[in-house]
Amino acid sequence: MIHHIELNVSDLKKSREFYAALLPELGYSIYQEWPEGFSYRNGHSYVVFVQTAENFLSHPYHRKAPGLNHLAFHAAAPAVVDRLAGKMRGLGVSMLYEDRYPYAGGPHHYAVFMEDPDRMKIEIAADGSAESDV
Repeated sequence: MIHHIELNVSDLKKSREFYAALLPELGYSIYQEWPEGFSYRNGHSYVVFVQTAENFLSHPYHRKAPGLNHLAFHAAAPAVVDRLAGKMRGLGVSMLYEDRYPYAGGPHHYAVFMEDPDRMKIEIAADGSAESDV
């Protein structure tokens, strides 16, 4: 089990808005808040978001470079994936692999993929298929 993940973000306000729309739907609740960051917790694990220092902002994140490729969160059911996909589309979030939704990860992998404000790939995945859970 992961204890926590800490991410540096380029714009704390934009990241707070994005993750506030996403993480509570997946069972996370706000855990910590301070002027340079915030975190969300689910059970024993939490995700921390910290404002990147000004002198490091010129080095943008790219998921194809060494380091983290993407974060994948578990959804309780395909209906949750569908609800979040619609919600995030409605907020103007950059969605990935729309032409293959919801099976971009394969025929038995029900998921939605999107980019956060720093263009980090975020995946929300549920086990099973829509037909078996509706």
